[in-house]
Amino acid sequence: MHSTNLRQFDHSEKLLNPDNHIDSALEMTTAGHSLLVSAIIPCLNEELTLAICINKVMDAFTRLGIQGEVIVGDNGSTDKSVKIAKSLGARVIHQPVKGYGAAISAAAHAAKGKYLIMADADDSYDWSQIDVFVDALEGGADFVMGNRFAGGIEPGAMPPLHRYLGNPLLSGIARGLYHSPIRDFHCGMRAFTREAFQKMSTRSTGMEFASEMIINAHRAGLIIHEVPIKLYPDKRNRPPHLRSFRDGWRHLRLLIAHAPDRLYLIPGFTLLLLGAICLALLAAGPIEIHGYYFGIHFVALATMSTLIGLIAILLGVLAKVAIAIYHPVAKSRLITWLMRSHPLEWLVFCGSALAISAFCADLLLAFRWIFTLGSMEQSVHIVFVISTACIAGVLMVLAGFVLQLLLDNLSRHDSATSTQGPVL
Repeated sequence: MHSTNLRQFDHSEKLLNPDNHIDSALEMTTAGHSLLVSAIIPCLNEELTLAICINKVMDAFTRLGIQGEVIVGDNGSTDKSVKIAKSLGARVIHQPVKGYGAAISAAAHAAKGKYLIMADADDSYDWSQIDVFVDALEGGADFVMGNRFAGGIEPGAMPPLHRYLGNPLLSGIARGLYHSPIRDFHCGMRAFTREAFQKMSTRSTGMEFASEMIINAHRAGLIIHEVPIKLYPDKRNRPPHLRSFRDGWRHLRLLIAHAPDRLYLIPGFTLLLLGAICLALLAAGPIEIHGYYFGIHFVALATMSTLIGLIAILLGVLAKVAIAIYHPVAKSRLITWLMRSHPLEWLVFCGSALAISAFCADLLLAFRWIFTLGSMEQSVHIVFVISTACIAGVLMVLAGFVLQLLLDNLSRHDSATSTQGPVL
């Protein structure tokens, strides 16, 4: 995983010294960029609060002396939201695909500013403080996250379930899986450059879009800063669109699916190694170490460990290739090696040899039991070992063909990208 530079920015520094910020912003605006900031607001029936947010953005543009635009990503509003947005000078981008991520992506792709700042339309985030995010971007950041826990959460602004369980738990899991220093993984106010958004290449349409942005930002090696912001109670008279358990699960499953190294490969190699060593030690029969007896039950455990480990490794490799298909910057040295080393042939050859050899050995033992009428107890251990090898060989062959399908897809995707350029 790429390293991330995280810096805490203080609101008061630029609020007390706005001149430097304004001069820098104007300098950048006149350096070939007609618009410095695009404020992106996702919207689904937000007529009560949308005007408040748009007016705060417009006032901030005027106060800071920068050129900017407001883009409302409308997700099918049936109230007066679209009319309100247009009357206040905002551009409205209609997104028929439902979901928070879909609305944000549509607005971001239509944005013309050098910097893109996103936040909700419910006035829970203070749109008048966009200069804090602009400061961080001007300071060299590619992607700026707000941190509500560092900036303060007003009473009633966040449900206790989210504040004390959901957000800390999911953020902790994400930090562990991706070695991310970000403390508030699900803050809805964040900013990024146009180039950074293209590199993040997000695909999610729902609330999990917020997690995917950070995961892909790490993969792309973007410079990420974090700034403290305050969260206020929203001004709506209806429940939020967020569904705690449904959207929490969608965040969690995305975090897991995008971490094949730590959830598949590392545990898989550990289990495979331990299982193989135990099978080798117990193949000839029970052993005793320092008075402890290890018999057939430990052979069964070793078999389970070996097979689960091998399956985890194969699935982890498939997952890494699948991720690289739609997110090219996720390519690792493993992917590069796989594309050059003909893994299908190796897996088919080695797996077939292992499976056929083990199957023949199993047959010989079976014939021995049938024709000699001898005791089976003396060969149970070796049968476990041989059967494990046979199953492992078959798994390798079958996984090899699936892996080749994914690698062919990845090669075609790379060829299309190189000839046509990235699709936005």
